[in-house]
Amino acid sequence: MKIGYIGAGLMASPMIENLIEDGHEVAVWNRSPEKASALERVGARNCPTAASVCETGGVLFSCLADDAALEAVFGDGSVLAALGSGAVHASMSTISASCAATLDASHNAVGASYLGVPVLGRPDAVAGRLASFIMAGDAAAKARIQDVVQALGQKIFDFGNVPGNANVAKINFNFLISSAVEAMAEAFSVVEKSGLDPHAFYEMMAQSAFACPLYKNYGRQVVNQNWQTAGFRLELGLKDIRLALANAAEYNAEMRLAKLMENRFEQAIAHGLGELDWTAIAVDIRAEAGLDQ
Repeated sequence: MKIGYIGAGLMASPMIENLIEDGHEVAVWNRSPEKASALERVGARNCPTAASVCETGGVLFSCLADDAALEAVFGDGSVLAALGSGAVHASMSTISASCAATLDASHNAVGASYLGVPVLGRPDAVAGRLASFIMAGDAAAKARIQDVVQALGQKIFDFGNVPGNANVAKINFNFLISSAVEAMAEAFSVVEKSGLDPHAFYEMMAQSAFACPLYKNYGRQVVNQNWQTAGFRLELGLKDIRLALANAAEYNAEMRLAKLMENRFEQAIAHGLGELDWTAIAVDIRAEAGLDQ
């Protein structure tokens, strides 16, 4: 299959490599051209504009940082014009449901289908085809890319025919992860401060009630203080927490823990940690416990 791909960041690049490995012809555009150029080594076609990756009536994937990035790429209508009637756009970004609704309407206006297909997993999981996907949107459009997406990971979770549903699910999924990281960082800090071995505590945790990938993998990062290499930048974590709060407000729901997490991420960014992995909120947690001083 010929596939256009907009974005070549940490999540997109391993996915593009896997698509090419699966025999697809992939045309790529990225706002930072050097990232797209790096993918030429595995057979990707580096395109000069976002619109030039599109085949009329074809399949387009995108994985961009936030609402603003998608609005910047799709706002002038050039990509939509290039897609045209019958095209399918699978948006893998973590964005607001309202942004997804706007994109859905603009795609429908030219006869194209817009799908929300956010990723559940970090770059290493994507590279190893261990990630899963949330999918929502038109049934026929989903069926068209089902096999392609399925080959990229473990499971697809279908959330119906409204594309923004996928984003509501993803936003709240990420909120659960950030809350777990906060809880582990606090617990590990108290355990260490009390004189116990936090690594032994981690092993006990990861081999009993919390023996699942989230606690094992993120717990290992926190206890090993391995947050210099960002699989998911802390500043993007703040973006997702704010999306969760905005989404809750739309439905008159209260998220008190999310408000606390927003404060935590804001504080970490103010302390210069924004470019680190989002597990680096543990830096401030350790400092508050009197560690690393």
